[in-house]
Amino acid sequence: MTIADTDAAIDTDRLDSIHDFLILLDRFKTIERRNYLTDASRRETDAEHTWHMAVYALLLRDELGFEADLTRTLCLILVHDLVEIYAGDTFAYDDAALAGQAERENEAAARLFSTLPDDLRDRVDGWWREFEEGATPEARFARALDRLQAFTQNVVSGGRSWRENGVTKNRTFMRMDEALKADPAIRYLVEKGYDRADRERSWAGQSPNQSSNQSSISGSDSAT
Repeated sequence: MTIADTDAAIDTDRLDSIHDFLILLDRFKTIERRNYLTDASRRETDAEHTWHMAVYALLLRDELGFEADLTRTLCLILVHDLVEIYAGDTFAYDDAALAGQAERENEAAARLFSTLPDDLRDRVDGWWREFEEGATPEARFARALDRLQAFTQNVVSGGRSWRENGVTKNRTFMRMDEALKADPAIRYLVEKGYDRADRERSWAGQSPNQSSNQSSISGSDSAT
């Protein structure tokens, strides 16, 4: 095929729209979450959280007691927080911010996804909404991993974010209920995290067990 034939065969307007969207997504790498890296040196970004969730899915899918298509699960994971490019991250334990989260994120989704060609706009928006609704096996799996990954970051970082934001153990139960109910394998990992957080006194209002925390950071009992 000649260069001229190649030029005639492609839709440059479509490719430009896709490329512009991909460039815009670079902002995703800069959005900080309240969670910390496991060494507690700095806050985690949305992009890091999403990448880590995807690896969780790759390695845990075959451990589930139900069928979930891996490719579709990864699609849901990769887009689930993109709206935060415009809406910002909403801390799971900020009740005031949670009250307006749905409205902010719906507006952000319309603004962000509308820059894509119509078919891709509908596909990406559909993945995002499927994750939010949590009705399919893939969404159930992805949402459980969203909880599990963030919870594990908090546990292994010694509860730094929990202590900074006054999050007690009891406050986490409602947030983690969805993961606990998703599947026995995921429940086991969540309960393992609770045991460790109790042992290391990582909850708000507790003085951390420094010796246990130091050994966790050095990797002797890392959950990741």
